[in-house]
Amino acid sequence: MDNARFVLIVFFFFLSVMLYQQWQMDYGPKPQITTSATPEARQDNPDLPATRGASPESLASNTPLAPELISRERIAVTTDVVRMELDSEGGDIRVLELLQYPEAKENPDKPVRLFTDQDLVFISQNGFIGADNEAPTHHSTWQAPRTAFTLAQGENVLRIPLTWTNGQGVTVTKTYVLTRGSYDIVLEQTVNNQSGKPWTGRQYLQLQRKDPGDKNKDQFVRTYTGAVLYTPEEKYKKISFKDMAGENLDKSGKDGWVAMIQHYFAAAWIPKVGEETGFYTKALADNHFVIGAYGPSTEIAPGSSQSFSAQLFAGPKLQRVLETTAPGLDLTVDYGALTLIAKPIFWLLEQFHKIFENWGWAIILVTVTLKALFFRLSAASYRSMANMRKMQPKLAELKERFGPDKQKLNQAMMEMYRKEKVNPLGGCLPILVQIPVFISLYWVLIETVEMRQAPFIGWLTDLSSKDPYFILPLLMGVSMFIQQRLSPPPSDPLQAKIMQFFPIMFTGFFAFFPSGLVLYWVVNNLLSILQQWYINKTIGESATTAKA
Repeated sequence: MDNARFVLIVFFFFLSVMLYQQWQMDYGPKPQITTSATPEARQDNPDLPATRGASPESLASNTPLAPELISRERIAVTTDVVRMELDSEGGDIRVLELLQYPEAKENPDKPVRLFTDQDLVFISQNGFIGADNEAPTHHSTWQAPRTAFTLAQGENVLRIPLTWTNGQGVTVTKTYVLTRGSYDIVLEQTVNNQSGKPWTGRQYLQLQRKDPGDKNKDQFVRTYTGAVLYTPEEKYKKISFKDMAGENLDKSGKDGWVAMIQHYFAAAWIPKVGEETGFYTKALADNHFVIGAYGPSTEIAPGSSQSFSAQLFAGPKLQRVLETTAPGLDLTVDYGALTLIAKPIFWLLEQFHKIFENWGWAIILVTVTLKALFFRLSAASYRSMANMRKMQPKLAELKERFGPDKQKLNQAMMEMYRKEKVNPLGGCLPILVQIPVFISLYWVLIETVEMRQAPFIGWLTDLSSKDPYFILPLLMGVSMFIQQRLSPPPSDPLQAKIMQFFPIMFTGFFAFFPSGLVLYWVVNNLLSILQQWYINKTIGESATTAKA
């Protein structure tokens, strides 16, 4: 089995997965939307958490059935890496732009908008669940000292305070704390109870998003957009919009987090470490979905105050940053079942990037390294193919001698393989061992945000998008054709004719793949050609020497 057949195996593997996923979306069972099993999930509070042990009175409000995203007053916040807008209605983060990540290479002044309250809604919300008019939710009105905050030159920390009061002695101060160069947003909330009775409530944190469906999805690169739950017990668990529509999550634990992720970017609420936390999801009207977390019920005596804290990460999925932000958050860079193999490959990419400061050269050096790592396996495969190629005249004689008698032909072929000490499967098995590594590399190149809009050389200005002039796909097609010429042709004439069309087919297929992936395939094919040519030449020379 030559490298072209290996590419074919990988191609059909991904094609099968994509077809299955699309079939599930189009024809799979559509679950009915259900409400939470907890009795506190009242219909007049669809986007508030249904907490365990809460009284019905603690959830009373005038929340409409469909979430209203009407702005009262916007508070603009700007640091060196983000620009965001808070809404006085709820103190929500309604807009968050990543200033160092342009939406498109050709439009560098338009940054990626991670949070938005327009069209495909994605916003961050928080508040308290408590008795009516004693605890502010994300539907309450907050006051800010001014409508614009900017991280000044020479400052490292920016604080944005918002205040709510019920007019009866309870005051809550919500403060967002942003740090220079960081995508972490610390939430500090202080409840000051100067009323004449104890205050009881619990903090909640949630992300609300509208299911984008297939809008803006790349038909050739399938990535996950949806919710994620992490707990020390279950580790990383995806909760799709379809899952949330079918059943509300109701789970508790410590040291976990909830997130909404997409290709390259993520937002995650991380509750206080060591605190007992409830995790929940909700399906709202108009394909809006919520995933969130709430803390333990807390009582504050009259004349006392208490502070609550949490952390919001909203930014690019930079693995080294995610690793230091929260346990397991780096898993949002989703390599799937092959994470154990993919992570070392990414580490290797990083090391070469530190040397060359170019992701294209890093891809080439990783390809060379992997090729060297599997050199002996590849050599065994190519040696087997070379021996099979050398035996083609003898196989042709056997076919001519036994004609249509397939049984005798197979017996004669097996006897010849035994005498010549050739294993017809010897070319396949070494390649099969390498498939998990190459699939892992595929996911590393697809999921790594560092590769996004990264230039290489000349016309290749973005390794995460297709080659604009299709030069790399054409080179890949030519390299596949050369490999076919170096490999033994299939014994079946029809199969041999079909194989001739593979370079053309794969050229068209890879024309729409990210150029970083195609760069890997081209380099891998060129190295395979060199190795295969050398082995063919060596075996041919040894055969000539033996005859002499």
